[in-house]
Amino acid sequence: MPLSEEEHNSLMRTGLNLISQALSIFDSELKLVVCNRRYQEMFDLPPAYVAAGVSFEETIRLLVQRGEYGPVDDEEKAVQTRVKAARAFVPHYMERLRSNGRWVSVEGFPLPQGGWVTVYTDITEVRIQQQMLRTRSAELSEQLLSNTERLSETIRELSAANTAIETAKSQLAEMEARTRLTTEMMPAHIAHVDRSLRYTYTNRRLSSLIPGRPSQIIGMTGLEALGEASFSRIKPHLLRALAGEASVCEFTDEETGRRIRTAFNPDRIDDGPINGVYILSTDITEESQVRAAVLQTRKRELAAQLTSGLAHDFANLLTIILGLQTRLEQMDLPPGAAELVGPTLAAARRGGILIDRISSISGQKEQRHEAVDIKLLLKDLQMLAGPVLPDHIRLDIENTDVLKPLILDAGALQDSLLNLILNAKDAIGTEAGVIRIRARRVHDTWIEFSVTDTGSGFSPQALAHAFDPFFTTKGGEGSGLGLSMVYDQATIAGGTVRLENRADGGARVELRLPYREAPASDQQHLILLVEDNHEIREAVRDMLRSLGHSVVEATSADEAERMITIPGLGLVLTDLNLKGERNGLELAENLHGTQRLPVGVMTSLPASAPLRQAAESRYPLLPKPFDDRALARFIPRVVG
Repeated sequence: MPLSEEEHNSLMRTGLNLISQALSIFDSELKLVVCNRRYQEMFDLPPAYVAAGVSFEETIRLLVQRGEYGPVDDEEKAVQTRVKAARAFVPHYMERLRSNGRWVSVEGFPLPQGGWVTVYTDITEVRIQQQMLRTRSAELSEQLLSNTERLSETIRELSAANTAIETAKSQLAEMEARTRLTTEMMPAHIAHVDRSLRYTYTNRRLSSLIPGRPSQIIGMTGLEALGEASFSRIKPHLLRALAGEASVCEFTDEETGRRIRTAFNPDRIDDGPINGVYILSTDITEESQVRAAVLQTRKRELAAQLTSGLAHDFANLLTIILGLQTRLEQMDLPPGAAELVGPTLAAARRGGILIDRISSISGQKEQRHEAVDIKLLLKDLQMLAGPVLPDHIRLDIENTDVLKPLILDAGALQDSLLNLILNAKDAIGTEAGVIRIRARRVHDTWIEFSVTDTGSGFSPQALAHAFDPFFTTKGGEGSGLGLSMVYDQATIAGGTVRLENRADGGARVELRLPYREAPASDQQHLILLVEDNHEIREAVRDMLRSLGHSVVEATSADEAERMITIPGLGLVLTDLNLKGERNGLELAENLHGTQRLPVGVMTSLPASAPLRQAAESRYPLLPKPFDDRALARFIPRVVG
């Protein structure tokens, strides 16, 4: 059982009082912290001078006035001289004759927290023995006795110095251990390399920063520890640091996909030679993902501002053209003129489609992040893509190790993969071929979807400009917006897209998105379902129960409010359009404000409806129709 503070202090005082030497400890402000009984007895101090907090200056003044240090011409000067020496906190040893005729040795040791401890030893008997030796040993020369005395004094001084050295070594070892512990707890890799770029220090965090690298790298070169690709990125900065120039760089480790920021500082003391380089490396993968997403969002906003007015005017012009061409089509035109009306109408309609696509790629896009089961998403993708692929093209989908639900925008991801499948179909053409999609986890940093085909591959021009809006290799049949939209959706999510040609023919598109596991959602709830349509209420109730939840039902806002006192009620799921005077949004506002219950809304209203927009800005919203999987992803969003 641990001691109380009072018991601990009592035990400490008892121990100090058993010591035969006098001991005092003063803090950095020269205030008494603790002393033992022998200290009071040796100097015959009043009780007030052995109480914690008494100043060293007051104690010295009392001893000077008593003649402890012999006769002095200026008492105040004698006091201040000793106070000044005490503030220096320098280890010292001295012997002096007191006013009562007794000899005392004084050993002082500075403390790492500031202040110092002093040990006083009565050495009168030692001095008497020395004097007796001097008087009784006439055959010994005066020189020998003096040397003996000096040797004895030197030995005591050496002992005090050794004690101080051992104390300093102990403090240094403690500081080193504390420093190492601190550096090893930091979420960054701290290291030092010498002039040959060989590691001389590491806090053993490299393997957590870049998975697959060794943690103990002392003695290794940067090339051996990091690999050729990553080391080539930082080597110029190491050489600049060895030349005296500090710098910071960012690079992506190709193997893991981690984005690393590294700072390099020369190891130099004052203007001395440079002995190596200090290195501080941090993982900024998530920061770079967010940064890319924000940058892409700003680009979209700027594009929307630049194109909205133009698209509006262009749409009006196309409307006029379509109206005039329709009227021309209904007229009795001369031979040859009627054949021109059809292509003009087709071109104008195609212009309308392009305007819609421009609006979708440059306008504001809301990210709908939710827990996504990759296995189910790829199964749905197989069903969606199957009917659009001809019989001579086979679609193979493989999920190697992505087993847990991830936080993704399922709709945007599915659209991107469908775009890539259709592009691959066009690249394969009329020959027999295969489209393969592989999903895999990359060091818990990325989820990677690779889409490969056995087509003709990318031309050099396509590799350089594929993500440019309106760039197409399909002539008049392509809009040039497919890969641009894939790139846009991936970048907004903090991901990347990369194109390349395969060595054995065909193309490969690598789509990477941040790997973020969805929190566990095993918790079941008692849910208040508010829906005035009997068939819909029954269907949603069955879905909720199949997911393991308990359900109570209401058909109006008034009925729902009478049921909110049911014990254990976990959340409310309400439709927006309810019979009665109040709608679902008004019910949600009241329940969330007064009862602090989580509320989710569901609706079949179009996205442009003001009621839906108002509800969606305040509460999680589930559009109708939906299935049990969409409902299962929605409930955790409501609970938060």
